[in-house]
Amino acid sequence: MDRLMPMPDDILAEFLLPTQELRDDLPFFTKVLGMRLESIFPADDPSVASFSGHGVRVRIERGATVAPGHLRILTDDPDSFAQGQRRLTAPNGTTVEVLPRSPQVEQPETRHEFAVRRLADEAPWVIGRAGMHYRDLIPSRLGGSIIASHIRIPDGGPVPDMVHYHTVGFQLIFCYRGWVDVLYEDQGDVIRLHAGDCVTQPPGIRHRVVEASPSIEVIEIGVPAEHVTTIDHEMTLPNGKGNPTREWDGQTFVHHIRDQATWQPFRIPGFAARDTGITKGTKGVAGIQVARFDGGTPPPSKHDADIHFTFVMEGSMLLSAEGQESRRLHAGDAFVIPPGIVAQYSECSPDLELLEAGLRGDFMTTLLG
Repeated sequence: MDRLMPMPDDILAEFLLPTQELRDDLPFFTKVLGMRLESIFPADDPSVASFSGHGVRVRIERGATVAPGHLRILTDDPDSFAQGQRRLTAPNGTTVEVLPRSPQVEQPETRHEFAVRRLADEAPWVIGRAGMHYRDLIPSRLGGSIIASHIRIPDGGPVPDMVHYHTVGFQLIFCYRGWVDVLYEDQGDVIRLHAGDCVTQPPGIRHRVVEASPSIEVIEIGVPAEHVTTIDHEMTLPNGKGNPTREWDGQTFVHHIRDQATWQPFRIPGFAARDTGITKGTKGVAGIQVARFDGGTPPPSKHDADIHFTFVMEGSMLLSAEGQESRRLHAGDAFVIPPGIVAQYSECSPDLELLEAGLRGDFMTTLLG
C-alpha cells in the first residue's frame, strides 16, 4: 500500500511546551519564528497560547510540567529566516534549530583499505526495510563513502513497499538470483529484472518494489553509505511513460538487460565483459561491468579509481595483492582494492563471473608484468 489512510479533518495535534512568562514568549514565536497566534487565554492574565506555522501547532502553557523541547525549522532559504540565525533559544527554554529542508548529498572522503568479505564467514542476515534481509559487503563502508549490500527476500511474493526516493550520489540495483518487479517514475509499466539485469536509481527518482520471486537476491550499491530515503505519499506508480530520457541531477535511468548485452574484452586480459552503459548514463560518476573468465593467466594490474568494489557472482579465484595474504574467493564473496595497489586474479575457475563497480566509472587500469 503506497498511501496513508485519509485523516479526519476534525482532529488536531499540537505540541505542549512550558513557559515561565507568556508575554516573553509571544514575540519570539510570532515575530522571530513567524508563527501565527491562534488562541490565548485568560484575557486578564494570559497563561496559555496556541501558535501554528511551518506545518506544526504549538501550545505554550504556564506551569506545564514538560521539558522545553527542541524545535527544528526546515527551510531551503535559511538566510531569510530568523535573520539568518541557525540556532536560537526561546525565552521558555525551547531550542530552535534551522536546517535545510531538502536533504543534501554529502560525500565523505574515502578511507581507502584492502578488504575481503566472505560469505562463509558471514554473521546472520539483518532484517531491514520492507522485510528484506541485508548483508553488508563492506563493513567499514570506506569511511562512509559507499555501502554495498547483498539483499534477499526468502519467501518472495508481493513486497510491502511504498513509493519512495533516495538522496544519493549514485545507486545500483543488480539482480543476482531470481527476478524482481519494480516501478520507476517516467519509465512506463512494471520492469521485471531477471538474474544478470540491473538498473540505476538516479538521485530523486520515485520508485517502488512490487513483487519478487522466491529466494530473490540483489546486490545494491549506494554512494554515500548514509543517505535519506523519503516516502512520497502523493505519487502513484506507474505514472505513464513520461520522459524516458529525463535526467535527475545529471543522471538518466539506465536499464541493462543481460540477454541483450554485447561481450567485449575486459580491462584485464583473460576476461570478457559486458558493459552496462552506466558510465554513460551517470556521465562518469560510476561504472558497472560484469566480467567472466575467458582463459589464460590474467596479469597483475593496478587502477586509479577512488572506489573499486567487486562481487564474485559465480565460480572461484585466487586474489593476490601486494602486502596482503592471498585469498581463495568463491561465489558470494566480495572485495575492495584501493587505488595504486598491485593485485592479480589467478587460478580462475572456468565459470568465474564478477560484478565490478568503479567510482569514477572512467578510471584507468595499468597492466604490469
